[in-house]
Amino acid sequence: MLNQKANRFLTLLFVMTPIIASAEVIHEEKSLYRNIEVKESGNRRCLVFAVKKGDRNQTCMDLRDPRKVVFPYARMTFAGLLANPNPESILVIGLGGGTIPTALSELYPNTTIDVVEIDRAVVAVAKKYFNYVDSGQSNVHVVDARVFIKRAGIRAIQYDLIILDAFTGDYIPEHLMTVEFVAETASLLSERGVLVANTFSTSALYDHESVTYNTVFPEFINFKMPNTGNRVIIASRNELPTPKIMHERAQQLEAQLSNYGVDMRIFLPFLKRDRDWHEDVRPLTDQFSPANLLRGS
Repeated sequence: MLNQKANRFLTLLFVMTPIIASAEVIHEEKSLYRNIEVKESGNRRCLVFAVKKGDRNQTCMDLRDPRKVVFPYARMTFAGLLANPNPESILVIGLGGGTIPTALSELYPNTTIDVVEIDRAVVAVAKKYFNYVDSGQSNVHVVDARVFIKRAGIRAIQYDLIILDAFTGDYIPEHLMTVEFVAETASLLSERGVLVANTFSTSALYDHESVTYNTVFPEFINFKMPNTGNRVIIASRNELPTPKIMHERAQQLEAQLSNYGVDMRIFLPFLKRDRDWHEDVRPLTDQFSPANLLRGS
């Protein structure tokens, strides 16, 4: 049964992130971790990870309007600003083409942004083909996110906003989905800090992921938009803002975010706090991983 669900998820994921066959390949390489391509079709340029189940778009840029956030899930990620609209320190796990950190650096020019990306080749591609700029404000650390998080914890570094957006091409790296990792990451949140995690509403691991986050955060916002297949988790070590406050903040952020094609107002009805998962499943741990589930019967 579980394998059937997993296969259904991978099929849905392929449908949600189609690769246009006629797209021109303008760059390709095999990195230490994956096969990487940059493809163009019309006015769209995409970073593609080639994996066993088919190619996956990681980032797409509209060449006519490079600031526009193309993917729905990336736009959804900005809903974390409704919980903390003025972050002074930001951590982004997973670079891709750099869409999210680039937009955040423009929105918050006085904010420091640490970006963690395990694949040096992805960093080079983001800079060359997707306008990502490493600067004194936004800096990429080429290291495994788990290692970075542990080291940051030892140094007592804290962030006002943490975005988890790592993706292998098949799914989220399994060691970045466990209770231990989520707890380590939560320990880096400042007093008003907010964690935003990009996951999938169609995943066979949905219940397990939900229980995993719920083990660390007694309450979180379960944000799903129709027809996207994505789920964004928004959590904090402290009480989350009321719907009324988030509505007010959406209005305040409207003008700034319109430059990126992000409209917070359409998010508001979907920022749910109810539990729509089975709570009797096991949380994911360093000993009980997604790989165990996907291989299991």
